[in-house]
Amino acid sequence: MTPPSDRWYPRNIAYFATLHLLPLGALETGAPPAAFALAAALYVIRVWFVSAGYHCYFSHRAFKTSRAFQLVLAIGAQTSAQGSVVRWATAHREHHAHADEPGDLHSPHPRGLWHAHIGWLLRTGYLERSAPRPGGLMQFRELAWLDRYAYLPSLALAAATWLALGWPGLCIGYGLSTVAVYHATFTVNSLAHRFGSQPYATQDHSRNNWFVALIMLGGGWHNNHHRFPRSARQGLRGWQIDPTYRVLVVLRFLGVVSALRVPTRAAITEPGALRTRG
Repeated sequence: MTPPSDRWYPRNIAYFATLHLLPLGALETGAPPAAFALAAALYVIRVWFVSAGYHCYFSHRAFKTSRAFQLVLAIGAQTSAQGSVVRWATAHREHHAHADEPGDLHSPHPRGLWHAHIGWLLRTGYLERSAPRPGGLMQFRELAWLDRYAYLPSLALAAATWLALGWPGLCIGYGLSTVAVYHATFTVNSLAHRFGSQPYATQDHSRNNWFVALIMLGGGWHNNHHRFPRSARQGLRGWQIDPTYRVLVVLRFLGVVSALRVPTRAAITEPGALRTRG
């Protein structure tokens, strides 16, 4: 019997269905090249805010910044329509606390790739466990306000795309890019816990997946991340692309962020941390 706290969530089911249908509106409105260019730009920008904002900063405090830029990170992340930074960070910390154990919110083990990818968001089970905790990020009034009006930044972006390019801007510029950002983010939970390499002997099934790293601007070196969760850099080897970290390095040079956390070279190559291969 399904627990009362883990039922189908009609609101999210309707929302995701509507959002996935939105790009199809371009079959009626047309889709000029400018709409696809806008979609591509919004995809890259918002994936960066997901990786640097939701993940590195709010979930793991992998660097420091001013309160003003903290707000920029929050608004930028929430334009991706993935909820408030407070709730996203809370849910992500729950994942790390129970990674690939029965209590994990979105492990593909044993509930499968569909559950890990999007199925967990179509049920109510995650709501209580992502609820804001007293103190923490909620001490900032602007973040508490953004928690209350979590989808205002994404709605404002949707309106801006419509004003810029009309219905093609909304259907393709906003709709298609939002769907793409969603599924790119979701692959970290699904593909990067099932497919790829495991150079580090972590207590979970996290994998380094080059495809996920490519579409998440470095966020797919997931076994690296589970070994060094507070590192702002996930691509720990020279050949492991990590554009999110590279932009953070530029922002550090400009004085926008500081105290970027990265593991030492000795820690990266520590014999006891590396998985033994037969």
